[in-house]
Amino acid sequence: MSQVENQRRAKEGEGNAVPGVVLRLMPGRVRDALRQGFSRGLSGIEEIRIRRERPVQVCTKGHEGFLTEDGRLARSADLGMVISTEELMQIVQGLSQSSLYALEEELRRGYITLPGGHRVGLAGRAVVAGGRIQTQVDITGLNFRIAKPVVGVSRVLAPWLIDGMSMPASTLILSPPQCGKTTLLRDLAYHLSIGAWHPRVPPLKVAVVDERSELAGTFQGRHYHDLGPRTDVLDGCPKAEGMMMMVRSMSPEVLITDEVGGAADIAALMEAVGSGVVVLASAHAASLADAESRPALRPLLEGRLFRRYVVLSRRQGPMTVEGVFDEAGRRLKRDQAKAGTGRPGPVA
Repeated sequence: MSQVENQRRAKEGEGNAVPGVVLRLMPGRVRDALRQGFSRGLSGIEEIRIRRERPVQVCTKGHEGFLTEDGRLARSADLGMVISTEELMQIVQGLSQSSLYALEEELRRGYITLPGGHRVGLAGRAVVAGGRIQTQVDITGLNFRIAKPVVGVSRVLAPWLIDGMSMPASTLILSPPQCGKTTLLRDLAYHLSIGAWHPRVPPLKVAVVDERSELAGTFQGRHYHDLGPRTDVLDGCPKAEGMMMMVRSMSPEVLITDEVGGAADIAALMEAVGSGVVVLASAHAASLADAESRPALRPLLEGRLFRRYVVLSRRQGPMTVEGVFDEAGRRLKRDQAKAGTGRPGPVA
């Protein structure tokens, strides 16, 4: 592994069970229980879900359960440590102090971004005016999503995503939530930018439209995820507007954005591809057939806007590749590989 990638891993805290910025927000007894769990080998934590007057739920790569006082994950909710209203409010107050920047906008969108690119989803009572959500109050649930880079996962797919001799093909990544779409896009941005994605592909200028501050993990103007030296990031901007802004102002060779789905997103994608830019994007769908059934995504598939489709699942863990398909929906050969390992994946 190169020195650059070693530094990148160290910088982003790879290997830590729960980052300090998240632990510090937890009530003392939850913090103590997690630390006891770490001493017993608890690892791979992806989510910590906090609900008022409910037990703490912890989700790892291959397991989920309720956190006990001694740091174990119990299957029964009755054994989990229950969060009081006061403890929940303590966490919310800590979040407001750590994320004063654009807090009202983040509450409106339903999540708060923390240093390091970690996100906290919020569920409470929406305040609506003029048909639009203005903010949230009376928070009853929090979902701490732990951001962890998986360096090199995109290179496994390079043989199937290369278009011609020296460029990636415009690609749409499809999967249900928490299957690795964002991680894969982040790794694509980094390796395309440094020129280490495929031997035939030179370093490329990359533009990232990061509406949810998840790809770059931007917090107060700092990008906590390294997307490479030739990458420009537009943070917090609606995707449809942001894609056109970046194409016109930054002349990228590759445009990357996450979780497209609205009609305006689709129109902007079509314009970007029509301008000659390679587009790498993701959308929520369990399969190509599922994507075709969604009215917003159907024009993308019918118009053959993307040259490749990658379908991910969690059947053998996050980023299990269920299939790689061409623009006509034909499965490509030798496409059953688990991103990041090269091991055979499941047959779809």
